[in-house]
Amino acid sequence: MSRSPNPLPTVTITVSTTPQVHRQLVRLLSTGLYGKNVAEAAERLIAQSVERKAVEGALPGRPRRR
Repeated sequence: MSRSPNPLPTVTITVSTTPQVHRQLVRLLSTGLYGKNVAEAAERLIAQSVERKAVEGALPGRPRRR
């Protein structure tokens, strides 16, 4: 069964890292919990970290519209 398209818009970013971090991302792939490739694993870890910061209240509020 194919996945439905993501209803949210996305943006592309470029992340550079060390070979050591890349190896760890590859290891995470073997768990089956972090996607099918290193880019998906990195995106999931970034999203989890941002969500954690939001729950902790560590993210600044949204700018007010004038």
